[in-house]
Formats: sequence, C-alpha cells, structure tokens
Amino acid sequence: MKIVPNIISIFRICLVPIFVAVYFADARDIKVYAILVYALASISDFFDGFLARKFQVSSNLGKLLDPLGDKLMTFAVILCMTIAGPIPVWAVVVIGLKEVLMATGGYVVHRVAHVEIPSANLIGKISTVFFFLVSVSVMIFDIPGNIVVIMISAAILLALLALASYVRTYISVMKNREKATQ
Repeated sequence: MKIVPNIISIFRICLVPIFVAVYFADARDIKVYAILVYALASISDFFDGFLARKFQVSSNLGKLLDPLGDKLMTFAVILCMTIAGPIPVWAVVVIGLKEVLMATGGYVVHRVAHVEIPSANLIGKISTVFFFLVSVSVMIFDIPGNIVVIMISAAILLALLALASYVRTYISVMKNREKATQ
C-alpha cells in the first residue's frame, strides 16, 4: 500500500503529454476529451493525497511527485491555452516563475535545513482547484477575451498568495533551523 500514492502521482505525470496531444488533436468535440484527461489528473491528485494521509504512507518521494504532477499539468494546460489563444503570454511567464520559485525554495529548505519537504497547504489547494475551474470554463465556453484575462488574473493572484504562504513557511523553517543550531 505504501507505493500506491506514488504510482498514482506517476500516472498523473504520464497524463500530461496525453492532455497536450488531445488538446491539439484535430477532431470534433476534442476539448471535451482534453477536459476529461485534465479532470482525471485532478481526481488522481485528490486520491494520492487521500491515500497517503489515510494509510500514513507519506514519503519525501511522494511530496516531490505529487506537486511535480500538479505543476506539470498546470503548466501544460496554461501553455496549451496560450498557444490556442485565449490566455495571454504573460500568464505563462508568471506561472512559470512562481513554480520555479516554489520548487527552488522547497529544495533549499530540504537541503539546507535537513527537514522534510513542506506539504501542500490550503491556499495552494484552493489555488489549484480555482485554476482547474477557470481552465475548464475557458475550454468549454466561448468567453470574451477580456473576461478570460480577468479570470486567469484571479487564478494567478491566488497562485501568488499560495507562493507567499509557502515563502512564509520556508522562512519559518529556516529560522527554526538556525535557532536549533545555535
């Protein structure tokens, strides 16, 4: 049972190229299939975390694979939607920088402070769900461009709030580490 959550996370990572291929496939109603792949990835995200907590089989590998799957899928979705047109390029840049900062911060805290990788927090989870809802809405409905920009801006604002929350956690962990070594 210990490896099942990690297998689910790996499965989610494998869904990323499938999403991209389906999103750009030239077929009728193809966006529905892209949404289904994205929904399957989102559901698997819930289950890997649920199983890890329920059976207390959390691991550093899982704490790496789970957010990696989320970040890869989020980046693939926003990149595909930018290439297709409804999302502005600046949104990809902001999301990309945010993800790099979070990954770098988590790595530094883990390596320098020698502590477990901090788990996802509520703001990060809300941000992920909101981004999913915005993305699916944009894929399903013919939303005017200015409304899409407002929606994606709100999703990015939540993502930046999650980043601020993680930075605060990273700083707290590092301060506690300093106090412990003095």
